[in-house]
Order: sequence, then C-alpha cells, then structure tokens
Amino acid sequence: MNARRISTLVLMAASLFSEYSCAVPAVAQTPKVSPVAPRREQVEAVVKEAYEKFRNDTNGKNADYIPYLAKVDSKLFGIAIVTTDNQVLTMGDVKYAFSIQSISKVYSLALAMEELGPDKVFEKIGSEPTGRPFNSPVAVVDMPTHSGNPFVNAGAIATVSLISGSTADEKWNKILNFYSKAAGEKLVLIDEVYKSEAATNTGNKALSYLLAKYDRIYADPFESVDVYTKQCSVGVNATQLARMGATLANNGVNPATGERVIKAEDIPHILSTMMVAGLYDGSGTWAWNVGLPAKSGVGGGIVAIAPGKGAIAVFAPPLDEAGNSVKAQEVIRYVAERLNYNIFSPTSVGFK
Repeated sequence: MNARRISTLVLMAASLFSEYSCAVPAVAQTPKVSPVAPRREQVEAVVKEAYEKFRNDTNGKNADYIPYLAKVDSKLFGIAIVTTDNQVLTMGDVKYAFSIQSISKVYSLALAMEELGPDKVFEKIGSEPTGRPFNSPVAVVDMPTHSGNPFVNAGAIATVSLISGSTADEKWNKILNFYSKAAGEKLVLIDEVYKSEAATNTGNKALSYLLAKYDRIYADPFESVDVYTKQCSVGVNATQLARMGATLANNGVNPATGERVIKAEDIPHILSTMMVAGLYDGSGTWAWNVGLPAKSGVGGGIVAIAPGKGAIAVFAPPLDEAGNSVKAQEVIRYVAERLNYNIFSPTSVGFK
C-alpha cells in the first residue's frame, strides 16, 4: 500500500473518530425520560384541576401544640411537581418557606444509611409500624429491642443519634448540608420555629431517656433531641420539597444538579418505610387510597414519590386528627388517580 493511500485512510479514520467523539457528550446530556410518565401538558392540566377543586377546602386545623405553627396563615396553599428529567410545575404559594418537620426524618434516615449501611440501621431502628401515635412512649416499651421505625419520634431521635459527629454542631451541619444537597439549594433553619419547639419538647426528651433505659440511643439523649428539633425546624418551600422528593424518585440523583445524593441501593428501603409509616396513623389508609410512598409533617407539607417519574409536594397548614395536611392529601390523591401514579396498579407502568 503506497504512502498516499495510507495517509488517506488515516485521515478518514481520524475524521470518523472526531465525529464520534463529538457525538458522545450530546447523547450523555440527553435527559432520561420515564417511558410511562405522563406528558407535561397532561400534568399541568391535572395540577390546575386539583388546585381549583380543593383551594377553598377549610377542613382541618393548624398544629397548635407548637406555638409558631398555630400562627401560620391557614389559607396558604401550594403545589409543586418536579420530574426525574427536571421539569418543574408549580401553582399557588410555592415560595413560602415552612418548617419541614417530620419530613426531615426521611433524609436523616438516608444519611444514617449512607454512613452505616441499611442493615445496621434496620437492626438498631427497625421498620415496623408501631400501631400507636408517633410520639407514644408506650410504643418504646412495647418494642424494647428497637425503636419501631425511623418515622416515629423515638425512632427519629435514635436515627439522629446514629449520625457521626464529634460535636452536636458538627452533626447538625452535616444534616443540614445533606438536606441542602437533596433540595439542590442551601436550606436554613427557621430560628423562631426551633425556639418554639425547643421550649415545648419535654415529651421528646422523655422519649430519649426511655430509649436510654433500653440502650437504644447511641449519643447523648438530650443532645440528640436538640439536633432532632433543629432538623424539624429547617425551612423549605414546596418547590424545594418536590425536588427533594424527585431525588428519591430519580434513584438518589438530584435531577437539577446531577449530583448523587443518596445511594441507589438505599432507595427501596427508604420508599418502603415511607409507604408503611409515612403518614402517621393514616399510613394504611393512604396506601389503600393513593399507593405512593409519602411523608407528611405537621408544618403542613406532604411529599409523595412516583418512582422513576418524579415527586409532588403540597403545602397547606390545616391538618387532620392524625397530623396530615387535609388539602395535601386530597390533591395528591386526585393527581395520583388522574395520572396513574399508584405503584400498586399495573397502569402505573404502562399496562392498560
């Protein structure tokens, strides 16, 4: 083969390699879209329907055992959906920062598993519904070998005690930074909420000492309660909360930042616990009617996860007797039905 022929072949190969190399980033940057996710137009229409349908519902009342929460405007109402390909759909009061409260328990659980692994966390905390109120001391006595699950107060305080840190401040900052990664934005403590809760948290202090009686708390009891009180007092708006949920739906990767926040192998453990214990005493009814892993907080927020599709967060302060936002439950149930989100239904994965 002469030199000119060799030169021509080399140039042709270089050209093909260059074209191929340029094409790879474009493919890699293409958003992953769930093959069974509804169209954006369909989601927008359903969210608007839900907002109009339930906006004037006045059932329920604000949590009043925390003085700050009793004063929040009960008419506030916001809906946000964030999809796994980072589409954001919002309506209403989605910029108002409310306290995350018990929804924080989901992400502290994720952080504890990040550090210790799911088997160790399950061994020490458990994942069984207690059949009692979320702040029940009797449940601790009934289950002296573990704390029930990470979403009752005793289990959540024990979960916080598992997270490493040489000081309470180091542990607290680690938790806050982890939440911020899941939200894709820097979150901050609502200091007035924290002070209000810290002045009235004798029940949680009692739970922490009861855990200590059974050797089921793994750091100083009152220090653990204080860090737990701070995590419940973190401020989020509905859009940030939906993005935190979408990080779970996206197998642990924040769809806005592309950062892996939670290990993929931990996601099924987190979502299953949300399903069985995410809405306090209303968890069974929720699973029956809605079929989505979700977590509520007495601040008025609920976030629900449609795995592989996205998350919906709703904020409306008035609660039912179990401590769950009335309007948030109504909205998410409506949206889940209309968009075939129920994970127990074959239609959620494309069956007709």
